[in-house]
Amino acid sequence: MILSLDHVAIAVGDLDEAIRRFAEDLGIALDRVEDVASQKTRTAFHPVSGPTTVELVAPMDGEGPIATSLEKRGPGLHHLCFRTDDLDTDVARLRDRGWRFTTDAPTPGAHGTRVMFVHPRSTGGVLIELAEYPEDRATGSA
Repeated sequence: MILSLDHVAIAVGDLDEAIRRFAEDLGIALDRVEDVASQKTRTAFHPVSGPTTVELVAPMDGEGPIATSLEKRGPGLHHLCFRTDDLDTDVARLRDRGWRFTTDAPTPGAHGTRVMFVHPRSTGGVLIELAEYPEDRATGSA
């Protein structure tokens, strides 16, 4: 079941500059920066409300899906992520309804999550990520 909006991801070319703008100019504190090797990204996490964060996402070594997105569309909104307590069930339910995904199986995400991306053709043009945290899977709640 979808639990909440987890994060809004913004693709950036210069992570340090983007962190400065969000932390210094907007006053949204930086929680941490994490490399997500499976997605080939370096991500900065800025908490904004409860569990919701703004994630500034930059490509690692100029490779991966964020690099491709920056080349095609430039910097800006990349995706919305919803937190789920049962990724496998939600993916199966959405597939049964005709939704398409960018991969066949979940991949590792930040914070030890399992993630799947819904293809934008299934959502009216918005890339959507579903993320299952280990603690939600174990307890069934956020």
